[in-house]
Amino acid sequence: MGVSIVIGASGGIGAALVERLAARAEAAPILALSRRRPETLPQGVSWGPIDLDDEASILMAAEALDPHVVIDRVLVATGRLQALGRAPEKTWRHLDRQGLLAAFADNAVGPALVAKHFLPRLPRDQRSVFAALSAKVGSIGDNRLGGWYGYRASKAALNQLIHTLAIELARQRPQAICVALHPGTVDTGLSAPFQGGVSAEKLFSRELAATQLLSVIDGLNPADSGGFFAWDGAAIPW
Repeated sequence: MGVSIVIGASGGIGAALVERLAARAEAAPILALSRRRPETLPQGVSWGPIDLDDEASILMAAEALDPHVVIDRVLVATGRLQALGRAPEKTWRHLDRQGLLAAFADNAVGPALVAKHFLPRLPRDQRSVFAALSAKVGSIGDNRLGGWYGYRASKAALNQLIHTLAIELARQRPQAICVALHPGTVDTGLSAPFQGGVSAEKLFSRELAATQLLSVIDGLNPADSGGFFAWDGAAIPW
C-alpha cells in the first residue's frame, strides 16, 4: 500500500480525513502536513510542516518524501471563506483588491503550487489520486444567487486549475486522477458563521464528510480526472 498525504491536516476536514484513513483496516502509511502540528494524531501517522503561502515550504515538504515511497493519494484540504477575516462580499460595492487577492491566494494559488511539486511524485504506472477541496458555489453553471464574489471566483479558478492540471497529468501518468471535490456544508469553523439557514440533514459532521469524500475518491477512475464532484459522487457543472 502506498502513502496517503493529507495537506491541511490541522483543519476540521483535514483532521477528519487523517482519522478516517487511519481507521481503515489496511496498514497504509499516512503523512499529515499542515502549518501547525495538530494537537493529536492517530497512532502511526507522521506529521510534517507545510505553508501554502510559502512555495519554498511546499517544495521542502515534497523533497522530504522518500523517493522510493509510492504515493496513493494527495488530498488538499485547505481553503478560506473569509479572506483577511472579512465576511464574503454581498455586493460589488464590497469588492476590494486586497480581499480578492487574498481569496485567490488561499483558495487557488496554494493548491496549484502543491500540485506543481507533488504531481511529479505520483507513480507513472499505477492508480493514484490528487484531490483538492473546492465548493459548489465555485460552479459558474450553478450560480443562481450571486454574491460571495471572492470565494466563488477563487474556487472557480481552483476548478479550472484542477481541470487543466488533469490534462497535462494524463499525458505523463495515464492512470492518475486529478479532481476537485465539494464536501457539502460541514460543521467547521469555516462554515460556522453561515450555518443559520442550513437544515440539520444538510449540515455534515466532519467525520461524515471525511467518510463521504473518501468513498467518492475510492470510486474514481482515470476517466473522471479533471472533474468536479460532490460529496455524494454527483458531477457538478463547472
